Amino acid sequence: MKKYTVALSALLFSAGMRAEVVLPQFITDNMVVQQNSLLTIPGKATPGAELKVKASWTDAAVKAKAGKDGSFKVSLPTPAAGGPFSISLTGDGGEVTLDNILSGEVWLCSGQSNMEFPVQGWTTVMGYDTEIPTAQHPDIRLLQVTKQTSFTPQDDTRTNMGGWVECNSATVPEFSAVAYFFAKELSRELRVPVGVIDATWGGTPAEAWTSFEGVKEIPGFENETAALERCGFDAAKMKSDYESNLASWMKLAERAGSKEGRMKWGLMPTGQNWENTVLPASFDGVVWVKKEIDIPAGLAGKPLTLHLGAIDDEDITYFNGVEIARGSGYSTPRVYTVPAGLVKEGKAEIKSRISDFGGGGGFNGGDEMRVESEGIKISLEGDWNYAVAVDFGTLPAKPVSVDGSSFPTVLYNAMIHPLAVMPVKGVIWYQGCANVGRDSQYAPLFKSMIGDWRKLWKNDMPFYFVQLAGFLKPSFCQPDSEWAALRNAQAKALELDNTGMAVAIDLGHPNDIHPRNKQDVAHRLALLALGRDYGKDVTFSGPSCIGRTVKEGKMILSFDRDVTPSSVAVTGFIIAGEDGVFHPAGGRLLDARTIELSSPKVGRPAAARYNWADYPGGNLYGATGLPVAPFATDK
Repeated sequence: MKKYTVALSALLFSAGMRAEVVLPQFITDNMVVQQNSLLTIPGKATPGAELKVKASWTDAAVKAKAGKDGSFKVSLPTPAAGGPFSISLTGDGGEVTLDNILSGEVWLCSGQSNMEFPVQGWTTVMGYDTEIPTAQHPDIRLLQVTKQTSFTPQDDTRTNMGGWVECNSATVPEFSAVAYFFAKELSRELRVPVGVIDATWGGTPAEAWTSFEGVKEIPGFENETAALERCGFDAAKMKSDYESNLASWMKLAERAGSKEGRMKWGLMPTGQNWENTVLPASFDGVVWVKKEIDIPAGLAGKPLTLHLGAIDDEDITYFNGVEIARGSGYSTPRVYTVPAGLVKEGKAEIKSRISDFGGGGGFNGGDEMRVESEGIKISLEGDWNYAVAVDFGTLPAKPVSVDGSSFPTVLYNAMIHPLAVMPVKGVIWYQGCANVGRDSQYAPLFKSMIGDWRKLWKNDMPFYFVQLAGFLKPSFCQPDSEWAALRNAQAKALELDNTGMAVAIDLGHPNDIHPRNKQDVAHRLALLALGRDYGKDVTFSGPSCIGRTVKEGKMILSFDRDVTPSSVAVTGFIIAGEDGVFHPAGGRLLDARTIELSSPKVGRPAAARYNWADYPGGNLYGATGLPVAPFATDK
């Protein structure tokens, strides 16, 4: 079988002319075309070349002529599910053919790392040892888009594995696990070929997957959209502009965080990032940390080796007030030397000024924290004192790097826009972690992104997304949870027609942002598609709260379907009075669709929230085992 892509072009030869045909990298052998739709095949050929394009599922042929720039475009009506088929391109006696094409159902699968997470896993996918050896599904086809960025919308996109491939044990290990399990369930239930497109990039925010027009209307991206317009969307000019703005911002941050001033000190444990212990998940800024140790007489006047492990992102480290080293790199172990002249018997202070510019922050582990010299070891594990010198959230926004995958529009332009000529049935999406802490912005941004993609494909295609799973420290009462707020912002997209949400709150892990159970995530997405798009008699969502009343100091919640706790007690609720202060609530079933909530600390409830924490403990499910989604009556 032959693949005709930008890297390997199709050549049409004849006695009188040579017509070189270049097809997009996602138009290849083995592809699945969306059944009963209109497939557009764009390409490049010799300027003026005349081409005839014929699909084996029809007797009709379509003619095309390459323009002055060599571009051509033909559209082919696609058949009902079946195959294999072929598509031939003929010009003046020469012919090339795309083989082993199937017609069926095509889904675009996109988002950040939990959608990217491959079948063979970064950590082990549940059941991977049997999933990969048994992944022999010739009617499932895989297309994986290469990670790439662009400041302008592109017409082609690079792909891995040479384009479309059949699903088997050799092709599936590096492919999205959620996409694969979703395709496997659809293929089994529908008994038609299924194609899934893996267009993912871990750690990326929603704005990177949104068009310029879509981002421009969302508050908070004024600097980035202005830079794009100011630089004419030119990559070199964007780079120069960014470096100038970053230098100015770094000077401002340096001044703001250089002095300890009247900071409030607390205790911070070592061994994990401060955003997992004492600071909010969205915190970026400068934090001072310090620890006092005792220097024995035998080490006085001798150099010490200081092991601090990796530090995220940058540090300036002092010993007894004297700077001894500077380091950078979130995964780079810090091993510093304390000069002999600074080492005296008795109390000594180790202090570091740590700057965190994104993601986690602070001590990043990887090495035992200690001071050692001449066989003597002094542990630095345990609690350190810490104080926040500056929260970057209080400064003007730090310029977003134009080199990475987080800049607005760059993934939409490079990885989504080119695919629009290929009809898809719908989209499954798993993203949100990179936008935690910006829930008020995410709600309109996510809706704008969905609208962008529908506008690009020119239809109101289904868009099904995964609500963020539980993560970080378990908590029963966390009304200020940024993860809960982001989940609520995700749910607001349900206000758009033809959207659906797969709830994953119960599938998370407190210490792993990439939970291993991708099968249930994919199953819940597949239920949405099977029930809403393919007419299957399945339940695709858990019960929803549809009403509340207050009676005799208790809040009564009613649901649209039967709810069942997974244990004797009803858990996961918090309630607040008119003062807005939330407390854990006791709950009991009055009947299968009614729950009563109360707390001795709340005389007259005014608001209730369910599963509202980073990693909450709610236990309500519907009759088919799907969880009740997190909700808040005051949100």
